[in-house]
Amino acid sequence: MTKSPSEAPPRSSESFAETALRLGGKSDDEARRTGAVDRADDQVDQLFKRQRQTAHSPIHRAIWNDTMDWQLFRAPQPVVSDAAQRVMDESIRVASGHRTAGSLFDEQRKVSPAVLRDLAAVGYWGLLVQPEYGGTGVSFQAFASFLSRMAQIDPTISGMASVHGCIGAVDPVQTFGTPEQKRRILPGLASGERLSAFALTEPAAGSDLTALRTTARREGDTYYVTGEKLFITNVVPGRTIGLVCLIDGRPAVLVCDLPQQESAQFQLRQYGLYALKHTHNQGMVFREFPVPAGNLLVPHGGNGLTIAYHGLNLGRIALCANAAGTMRQMLASMLPWARFRVTYGEPIARRELVRRRLGRLAGLIVACDALVNWCASLIDQGFRGEMECIVAKIFGSEALKEAAVELLMKTHGGRSFLHGHLFGDNVHEYLAPCIYEGEGEMLGMAFFKSLVKQHGATYFEPIGKAMASVGLRQLSPLQPGKMMGLLPVLTPYLRWWIGRSWKPSARPQFPSLPPRLRRHAEFAATEMRRQAVEISAVMRKFQLKLADRQCRMSELSTRVQKLAVILCTSFYAADQSDELVADAADLICQELAREYRGQRPADAYFRDITRLGEQLLDRGVSSFNLGPGEEVLMPYSGQSGVPHDPD
Repeated sequence: MTKSPSEAPPRSSESFAETALRLGGKSDDEARRTGAVDRADDQVDQLFKRQRQTAHSPIHRAIWNDTMDWQLFRAPQPVVSDAAQRVMDESIRVASGHRTAGSLFDEQRKVSPAVLRDLAAVGYWGLLVQPEYGGTGVSFQAFASFLSRMAQIDPTISGMASVHGCIGAVDPVQTFGTPEQKRRILPGLASGERLSAFALTEPAAGSDLTALRTTARREGDTYYVTGEKLFITNVVPGRTIGLVCLIDGRPAVLVCDLPQQESAQFQLRQYGLYALKHTHNQGMVFREFPVPAGNLLVPHGGNGLTIAYHGLNLGRIALCANAAGTMRQMLASMLPWARFRVTYGEPIARRELVRRRLGRLAGLIVACDALVNWCASLIDQGFRGEMECIVAKIFGSEALKEAAVELLMKTHGGRSFLHGHLFGDNVHEYLAPCIYEGEGEMLGMAFFKSLVKQHGATYFEPIGKAMASVGLRQLSPLQPGKMMGLLPVLTPYLRWWIGRSWKPSARPQFPSLPPRLRRHAEFAATEMRRQAVEISAVMRKFQLKLADRQCRMSELSTRVQKLAVILCTSFYAADQSDELVADAADLICQELAREYRGQRPADAYFRDITRLGEQLLDRGVSSFNLGPGEEVLMPYSGQSGVPHDPD
């Protein structure tokens, strides 16, 4: 008799996700594909020391461990060498000079070759490359913070550094390359002679990385690549890419130097794209394109997906850093506009709603700064940072979207849609991060999977296997005989559940924090520990059908993410000297805690956030290191409302 999928015994090499899907009745193909991605994730984990893997990350420990190591949520101050500081300062000077001169972009409105060359001359493209290969070797914490500064001048230039250094060829070669490959490839990447990109996405392979179709066959000392890539940022002829393809049916990464001109073997596929308009984002078509066999990257114990996943976390932090800098651009434009715009005889700077928007934007900026500083410091400490970096990406992208639509656009009103306005010219740039580096809700479910994987493998996987062996699909007291047979695997879970549910937990103490920030940190830490019981109850309720409960997984994931943001923002603000930063942190933490509880805002909150908006109008430029704001478009003169004629 043939067994149904829910009764089929799992294979010994399956991951937890594959086992759960197969036992839950999913098709062999879906279970296999999900398992391939899950194994790639496990292989990335194995690259890190055990105490720095996902199951020992700050968020995972805060949820599942009996005691919280709260120091893991407090980032040390970044250390920057004099040499690295010079490179960063000179890069800011170069970008600022081109912006002032109006020469950032060429006739196609792309970042101009002159800007790329001038940045290369001061060492911009080699910040993350180690000195022995011609770079600066700056810490990632310092690099990520610097990206926020650069984004205030131009987010595209900041983003290009992320593409090149985090998800382009720099990280794959520096992390997985042999000594010979590093000596041969990295110097050109460090000097900016060859800017880089990472070619993963295909017409049929976006979030489903098991749908790759680009292949490479070996003949002698050469691989010949055939296939198509899509939505690849930073690609033009003459640059270097990390190309994910199938070799003998397994994902692999080849480092490819693109030729200076298109040919029958290599062609660009162009399309209209609203976002990323100041850089090149194109498709590529390969037909027997030759790549030296010596350019194959071979990760120990993994494959091409292992390499792809490794760099994504760096890119997620960089995305949040870019968002923080871009939102500073918005705040710098809103402050003078609020003073200038008059309605009913009063500047809108005196309106409560406008002041609330300013205060809200300041809170979003501080939380993004906190996440960037914290997550980047974890990377420097050797943590994988998978869960933490997902939080940074989701929060940063959603904050940027809210800031653009709810705060910037609504404050500037109809002028938002004028040509030359910050919003009108860049609206797609503000929305795209919700998709790039992983769509937010899908990433939230990946976060949840990482959060429950160890707990599920420890307790629920043995129960699921035992249920399959006795023909049970659901735990039920109506079948006492079969339930008795499950006691050996149920007992460990019952012990955990009783211990965690009934054992009183000590209230966390953070004596070094100011009282208002300490209250936020204590709330977040306490609720994180309580989340373990809530999450486990959902796993117990849905059991093998949990994979089909995407809405519930997403909701639980979001709750934990809010707590993580509250905790790290509280610690970050406590280490800042400016009282306005602490005020903004306090208010964003209040808002997140209220969303977590499902409560309405109190009058005191409205009073405090509008007061913060008023203070920002007085001294927000210095507190938030704001640059010059955008000029007021179509200004009116006098009280007639007639636009001023600049001629």
